[in-house]
Amino acid sequence: MNEKIIIAEGIRKSFRISKNKSLEILKGISLEIDYGKITMIVGASGAGKSTLLHILSGLDKPDVGKILIDGKDISKMSDTQLSKFRNKKIGFIFQFHHLLPEFTAEENIAIPMMLDGKPYSKAVERSRELLKIVGLLDRSSHKPAELSGGEQQRVAVARALSNNPSIIFADEPTGNLDSANGEIIHSLFKELKTNYGFTFLIVSHNPELIRLGDVVHEIKDGIIIDGNLST
Repeated sequence: MNEKIIIAEGIRKSFRISKNKSLEILKGISLEIDYGKITMIVGASGAGKSTLLHILSGLDKPDVGKILIDGKDISKMSDTQLSKFRNKKIGFIFQFHHLLPEFTAEENIAIPMMLDGKPYSKAVERSRELLKIVGLLDRSSHKPAELSGGEQQRVAVARALSNNPSIIFADEPTGNLDSANGEIIHSLFKELKTNYGFTFLIVSHNPELIRLGDVVHEIKDGIIIDGNLST
């Protein structure tokens, strides 16, 4: 198996800011991400961290460049193929949990599996396994409004794991939490990597979370200025 879950080559991305002017956010980034590690992307606000994360995960497309995930060139996929690929291969955790308010914790986790064709009973069984891992099995029948912010984010982590993804992308995953709940999420990421072999690519400003990184890449002015600031 290739040791690299992601190989990105020459990624460029610009956004139009007026009729005759564009702003180049990413200026030819090449990057390789290892299986089984926590890789961090850090940098100042506006440096292009989230843009890069969205492109590497297939949520957005580069103007120029090539991205292989698990050996598959996502730039050659149709929107339908890419959507199916993301659901099978990629987990997402964002700053805001984006749970569906009308569904329980276990149902929120089950939905991606059901979209992938798993029967409801199997999806719920897996949901409960994941809720146990994140320490919320006793909250499985609660809806998001009945959970604290930290609990909601742990449900979002469990949902990201639901289809046993090859990689989990996280964009400021503790940015909306207090320090105590943030620490719970940090410990959970470390446990998921160490005990279950999950791979993470995380954008964060949080110095405590950054310290968890096996590899830290710094982005500045649209380029990687140090390819491996290993912690």
